[in-house]
Amino acid sequence: MTPRILTVHAHPDDEASKGASTIAKYRSLGAEAMLVCCTGGEAGDVLNPALDTEETRANLQAVRRAELEAAGKVIGYNKIEMLGYRDSGMPDSEENAHPDAFANAPLDEAIERLVRLVRQFRPQVIVTYSDDQQGYQHPDHIRVNDISVPAFEIAGDESQFADAGPAWEPSKLYYTTWSRARIQAMHERFLALNLESPYDDRWFSRPSNDEVITTRVEIGEWYSVRSDALRAHATQVDPASPFWFGLPDSEAAIAYPYDDYQLAQSRVETATPEEDLFAGIDVEFTDSSTRGAP
Repeated sequence: MTPRILTVHAHPDDEASKGASTIAKYRSLGAEAMLVCCTGGEAGDVLNPALDTEETRANLQAVRRAELEAAGKVIGYNKIEMLGYRDSGMPDSEENAHPDAFANAPLDEAIERLVRLVRQFRPQVIVTYSDDQQGYQHPDHIRVNDISVPAFEIAGDESQFADAGPAWEPSKLYYTTWSRARIQAMHERFLALNLESPYDDRWFSRPSNDEVITTRVEIGEWYSVRSDALRAHATQVDPASPFWFGLPDSEAAIAYPYDDYQLAQSRVETATPEEDLFAGIDVEFTDSSTRGAP
């Protein structure tokens, strides 16, 4: 069986900052990958000073869609599907009150849209966001979890959303996460190279969620994919940002060559900690010699 992985993200650029190297790795091994982007990113700020123009802001939705397509090619996604909602912006903002905002969509409607895509693509693995968003409480990130968990649970139930296609039951549901271990390792690498670290005390006073991490995928060989995908989102990422690009990719890959995940639900037997999102699933990779151990 061909391995298939589906990721659910809130905005264009989230797919680049969260797990891009993992997708690139699995694509190199013959897996197929679909990205579901829930919003168009209309409420995003233009963070690249060189592109902060009236024309860019007036056409931001189209610009961000083009950037998403470019980043998707860098990462290697087979398909990109837009769920069709508007960026909700932050709480109490004008965008947050827009009737087309993702956060204001009827929950069943949004779940059905995602279920339809799951049934079309038939992934064994779905990657989404945790219900614990205390580090970044964006309404769209919260809503991603709100629809992803029920979609995973009912996509295989033919009595649910019967018009959304033949039932398909995914095997595993994961949450992406940034570990404290990663932040610490990057910070120490900056200091070891006599570079100013962008990780100040605020990063180390935030709650750590390392205890929930079940799965670390080794992505050192594919680390640069993340950086290249981020650069494709030219309006959203300042190319001079020390946070994103202060460490050369070769140094960052040495400091922390992993993407971290929390196994939220599994319908197959697997032992944690894992090194492979497909652990326990009967799939065939084109090059199993470089695959993470099950």
